[in-house]
Amino acid sequence: MRITKMAAAAAAAALALTACGGTAGTGASGGGSLRIMAPAAPGGGWDQTSRTAEQAIKSVAPDRKVEVFNVNGAGGTIGLAQLAGEKGNGNMLMTMGLVMVGAIEQNKSKVTLAETTPIAKLTEEYEIVVVPAESPLKTMADLAAAWKADPAKVSVAGGSAGGTDHIAAGLMAKAAGVDPKQVNYIAHSGGGEALNALLGNKVSIGISGVGEFAEHVKSGKLRALGVTSPERLPNLDAPTVKEGGLDVVLANWRGMVAPGGLSDADKKALIDLVTKMHDSKAWKDAVAKNGWIDAFQAGEPFAQFLTAEQTRIKGVIAEMGLVS
Repeated sequence: MRITKMAAAAAAAALALTACGGTAGTGASGGGSLRIMAPAAPGGGWDQTSRTAEQAIKSVAPDRKVEVFNVNGAGGTIGLAQLAGEKGNGNMLMTMGLVMVGAIEQNKSKVTLAETTPIAKLTEEYEIVVVPAESPLKTMADLAAAWKADPAKVSVAGGSAGGTDHIAAGLMAKAAGVDPKQVNYIAHSGGGEALNALLGNKVSIGISGVGEFAEHVKSGKLRALGVTSPERLPNLDAPTVKEGGLDVVLANWRGMVAPGGLSDADKKALIDLVTKMHDSKAWKDAVAKNGWIDAFQAGEPFAQFLTAEQTRIKGVIAEMGLVS
């Protein structure tokens, strides 16, 4: 089954590369058209971050053409394979984050982040645990009790297997005294798909970044059981998971990488552009609106963070039994 999936992913990556048209060798320092890849389906955190970045870049470089495109599948590793094929292309960025770090391990991806150029860490975001408005689960204690009674009956909608949402579910189950391997986790390729499953009452609970579900909690379509922050968040009426009796604090993070093999000039140009984007009013307003945490870190400090994070996440998902 895994081999079949990997073969399909490789084929999809090859098709995507063909469709891309081979723009490798162009340079960001020349100010050409910039493409930003969101390596997931529309509606999720990477897509949201990519489109926010597009608008913010346009606000600081109005003459620069910027295009966002989606490459869906396998926790971002299909998109990662396509990015690797763009070696030397200084006019491409890919939004990524903790989810991709986990997916690389989970999917045993042949392409790794070593084949990219780290540009900047952008944001952190806490996870939110939600249920449909009419769900019998009212609190984290209700969820813990349901898990203990029969883990298989509690279906959990979230993002890619091995990603932040999956890790959050496993950590909460462990805190509730339930084997994380028993969690009935249903992976979705984007936040939009997970949301549809929740609104259609097809799953028991959903886990995602606060920004993806917050508006639906405020509208009453979803009910928040808890947030994985150390303290309650402003502008959101939801207790922390810790308040609900499960000792879990977890933050997702997102950033941007470029293809490997960039010239020093192109690497500097992209870092400078993303730094200007981060400093813009458009970006800062979006960060506040979406409940993101500004965690900006550019160039070499981000590269060092990325190396340490790969080691950390590999250990976490191994402990949870998500990889053999």
